Amino acid sequence: MYDLSDYDYQLPEVLIAQRPLAQRDQSRLLCLHRETGRRDHRRFGDIASLMNAGDVLVLNNTRVVPGRLLGRKESGGKVEALILDYAQGRRDQVFQCLIRSSKRPKPGSRLIFDRGLEGRVITVSDTTCTVALQGEEPLDRTLEAIGHMPLPPYIHREDAPDDRRSYQTVYAEQEGAIAAPTAGLHFTRELLDRLARKGVTVVYLTLHVGYGTFVPVRVNDIREHRMHAEWFTLSEEAVRAVNGAKAAGGRVVAVGTTSIRTLEYCSGANGGITPGSGMCDLFIYPGYEFKVVDAVITNFHLPQSTLLMLVAAFAGRENILRAYDEAVQRKYRFYSYGDAMLIGAF
Repeated sequence: MYDLSDYDYQLPEVLIAQRPLAQRDQSRLLCLHRETGRRDHRRFGDIASLMNAGDVLVLNNTRVVPGRLLGRKESGGKVEALILDYAQGRRDQVFQCLIRSSKRPKPGSRLIFDRGLEGRVITVSDTTCTVALQGEEPLDRTLEAIGHMPLPPYIHREDAPDDRRSYQTVYAEQEGAIAAPTAGLHFTRELLDRLARKGVTVVYLTLHVGYGTFVPVRVNDIREHRMHAEWFTLSEEAVRAVNGAKAAGGRVVAVGTTSIRTLEYCSGANGGITPGSGMCDLFIYPGYEFKVVDAVITNFHLPQSTLLMLVAAFAGRENILRAYDEAVQRKYRFYSYGDAMLIGAF
């Protein structure tokens, strides 16, 4: 269960969703019973009927930054820059960036974008560049005007104006992510209101999804993989709700792998969690003992990815792979704009 090949599966490319559904909550929902492996098939809007009063639903309210910039080098060649750490670099306007150009820029070189925005390359490493950005107006305003949404590499099209809305959860608030916490894309305000009326407590944490979510595992023994750290914040309000639910026998339902990792990272031996903020680098793979999370809402993940390993740790590797095989046979839509799974006891 520690071999990278243990987390492979065959996916026809036609099942990789390239665009969102017109209605968020009309995506399909594969319900996987964690203990038995039984599978049911529903619509995401049915999620309210599968949750109980006293449950706590934990959502990640990070907001995707339109931080993909298209411009040119001083020499005139095209350049593309993707800001990787917007939340951390915003104070001094110095960011880690992925740079794409015909030739790798050298330290000291200038990058020129629209609306008077310029970048100065400070350092260059094997994978990223440190870039100081300076413009005529606040950076957030410039990005809103000229930035592009950083759609995942398996979406084979340019971002469209509608992606500004659809590649963002309806509760996105804290800017800093380079990718959406995609399990949350299925929720509507109306669905969240229905859950609240039923007695489900809805709380938020923040984990800014970083480039590490797309970095492939490059070691055969997955235990040797090291996660990229991502900035998180867990509030006292969320902690009180989660700890209260655990004490009262309610379930903690985490939406997305980012919420799972944050809750488990902040947990103690007794299953309680503590508030805080910092860098989360928790890598969850089979053999991990979950202390906080009782049920999971998630999308379908790439083969051999750390995200697939996490849900395999929660539900069992064989259960997950059988569920994925059935999802392929039933032509579920996969990845960021795809369908969803609910894993737990319900």
